[in-house]
Amino acid sequence: MATVHEWTGLEALALRKALRLSVRAFAEKLGVSVNTVSNWERFLAKRRPNTESQAILDTALTQANAATHVRFETELAKLAEGDTSSEVAGRVTIPRPRAWDYETWADDLERAVVALSRQNFPFAESLLHRWTSRYKASELDERGLSLLARSTAMQGDLRRDQGAVVGPLSAQRSYANARSLYTQLEIPRRVAQLDLSLAVVTEMVGELETAARQYEDLAADDRLSPRDRARARLWVGTALSKDGNHDYAVNVMETAVHAFEELSEQEDWSVAQQKLALAHRGSGNLDAALRLIDLARSTGVTESPMQRVRLDTAYGHILLSDPATLDDGLHVLDDAAREAAQYGLSHQLRSITDIRRTAEGAARPTRR
Repeated sequence: MATVHEWTGLEALALRKALRLSVRAFAEKLGVSVNTVSNWERFLAKRRPNTESQAILDTALTQANAATHVRFETELAKLAEGDTSSEVAGRVTIPRPRAWDYETWADDLERAVVALSRQNFPFAESLLHRWTSRYKASELDERGLSLLARSTAMQGDLRRDQGAVVGPLSAQRSYANARSLYTQLEIPRRVAQLDLSLAVVTEMVGELETAARQYEDLAADDRLSPRDRARARLWVGTALSKDGNHDYAVNVMETAVHAFEELSEQEDWSVAQQKLALAHRGSGNLDAALRLIDLARSTGVTESPMQRVRLDTAYGHILLSDPATLDDGLHVLDDAAREAAQYGLSHQLRSITDIRRTAEGAARPTRR
């Protein structure tokens, strides 16, 4: 609630309006004359009530309910704008953020989740930035710090999906900042989840062995939920497969698939089929790769542009591995590239370009 250090006619008028009382009723409530209240309101910030009236006004404000306090702060802001001679900030302290700021912040985070799921990056960024740029961690209580940490972690997700992986304004920096906030809040599970996100960044920059070790440690980390530990196990296989260790990657991924089955995590299970298909492609088992990618495409959630691009990229990659389906694979990759460009999925677009370049190089006849 707002604290008035020194009352003037300006704050008194704001309180009367907030209480929705006439001048006479307000005077009766305070136990002062109507003429006294009229003089306060005539001179506003130039009139300072006496010491006894200061205490009376303090009591009236303290006894007011929460709705009245909201109206008081709103009226005070309006009156201060119209009275350029007043310096309300020196006389009144209004705590920031207020309870309704937190509610609005939480609502905006839910809207940002939806925007991110649809890869509407500009709107998601605007929702997150309006809060992360408004408050410093030192200004916030525990609830505010929790909202700031969540917002910062989501900024990391946004930048990761856009392909801004390292650098000053990157996923890595956002995740590290969010991890620091959750450490301050002493929430081990969230800290471990940020460790998992940072391991994803490590994989994305090509440090595959390091990423695999980080995933393996997290797959056995009790701070994480069973689902997160299964995801870490799946990503161990992803990093290994990218590093050329396809057979071992298949074994690790199958363990994760069984875990998702036991947890009834359908979406994660479908994603695991996609990654398992790519591992089989790498080991040369195209029949298994095609069977698994078909399974992933038929069971996966394709409402998200990101997931559609990932599925099509994996499918095209597998088709390129067989000269008989090379043209079909290029066509699928072209469609995936167009959608990736449409939604600003830079990392996916780079992956598609690398896959095409490798395939075209392999298909080019060797000159004598």
